[in-house]
Amino acid sequence: MTEIHINVRNKSYNSANPGKNSTIKNFEISLPTNQFICLIGPSGCGKTTLLNIIAKLDLDFDGEILLGGQALQPKIGYIFQNPRLLPWRTVRENIELALDKNCSVDNIDSLLKSMQLEQHQHTYPEHLSLGMSRRVSIIRAFAIDPEILLMDEPFVSLDAPTARQVRKLLIKLWQQRPHSILFVTHDLREAITMADRLIFLSASPMSVVSEINVDIPRDSRNNEKIIEEFRQKLLSDHPKIYDLL
Repeated sequence: MTEIHINVRNKSYNSANPGKNSTIKNFEISLPTNQFICLIGPSGCGKTTLLNIIAKLDLDFDGEILLGGQALQPKIGYIFQNPRLLPWRTVRENIELALDKNCSVDNIDSLLKSMQLEQHQHTYPEHLSLGMSRRVSIIRAFAIDPEILLMDEPFVSLDAPTARQVRKLLIKLWQQRPHSILFVTHDLREAITMADRLIFLSASPMSVVSEINVDIPRDSRNNEKIIEEFRQKLLSDHPKIYDLL
């Protein structure tokens, strides 16, 4: 795995005048190998648009995505706000859809175990809770062994205890199978709990306002007091961040 460099010089939905009403402008970041990065910015600033550009779902932009300094497309896993599970297929079948015919059965079994879904692998989505559906979408993304994982507010509609449980399972799985992650969230506490680095984004046209490393040891991330102390210091040192949440 090599460093991924993302450079979006301009993204506009005005095809007649690309330089006018830009959604993203002069956005540039690098993703070191296996780093967990949280993107934080106001609603409508272009975070989902950025993820779609990286995933090559949107090709109409000025810029490039470089893998190891070359214009190569990294293997990408994408977890959306909606789990997007096919209702006529079981949990296991939904996961298998993302894989080629030579996929390892043991790999799927291991992922199901890590996300505590072994006993539900033959269940259809309509019988799953929202938290369980989210876990299936995480497994599906990890199963392809991505070089970068994109996550677009995947826990936004979960209640606090369920979100906390799924976050813990995600981090545990990521530590077992590390790769670069770009995670979009509006929740600063969630970001601090999970990320190695926080990237704060401006309102549209979106650009990077500041980047802050989270130096809390991983084994202390479940301590709510430590998380809150870091959050308060962050807001005190960078008061403009309030406007970006």
